[in-house]
Amino acid sequence: MFSFKEILFFVVVLVSNIIQCITGFAGTVLAMPFSIMLVGYDTAKPILNLLGIVVSLGVVTINRKALNKKEFLRIILTMLCGMVGGFLITRVFSVSPVFLYKLLGVIVIGFMGLGCYHSFSKKYKEKQEKRQAENKQKTSVWAFAVLVIAGVVHGMFSCGGPLMVVYASEHLKGRDEFRVTVSATWCVLNSIILFTDVKAGLFNTHTVVLTGVCVFLLFAALFIGNLIFRHMNKRWFMIITYVLMGISGISLLVK
Repeated sequence: MFSFKEILFFVVVLVSNIIQCITGFAGTVLAMPFSIMLVGYDTAKPILNLLGIVVSLGVVTINRKALNKKEFLRIILTMLCGMVGGFLITRVFSVSPVFLYKLLGVIVIGFMGLGCYHSFSKKYKEKQEKRQAENKQKTSVWAFAVLVIAGVVHGMFSCGGPLMVVYASEHLKGRDEFRVTVSATWCVLNSIILFTDVKAGLFNTHTVVLTGVCVFLLFAALFIGNLIFRHMNKRWFMIITYVLMGISGISLLVK
């Protein structure tokens, strides 16, 4: 039988993956702080990472034609550079996990504010429309920096989504393209982390049993998430996305 904390962990997994299905990015970063408190880092990280792969594959399979291949490759290659740094930090430097999570919370909240400005500021939208009309829409050095930082965070915690979404919300147009391209990115990057987790021996017998239950819950999450997604317009989609980023940041700060 499962303990009370493990049952709560299952609830967290269900809710967070419904959110992941809707937004394409927020599930792991919302679930990670609560899951660590319930089942511990060495159990939570490999399970949530694997679930991220499964739910992302489901999203991509359902609407793979919406994938923006050019941006997908750009995001993958840039974030991989950052992930190498994230792997090195966790293995070479002895930094307090509490400090790292609080730092991540501050970064997430900061980028939430920046993302809201990019998405909802009329002044910023006017500048973007002018640049597009002049065919001068380019990926800035700042945008690449955001992706590199997202890669570092993802390599350390498997939850770089809130940072990457700042870039994605500007360069991926339309909710389908946004969700599918972001989900495809996690399929690749999380698979790399899965390999390192297996190599580190994090999938013991008990973890495999918990993973099996969580994978079963994913089917319900995918069904519910897609029902909600069909009835959500673009403006509400982005509002909910950034609200979730705020919740993610706060949950990391209070952990």
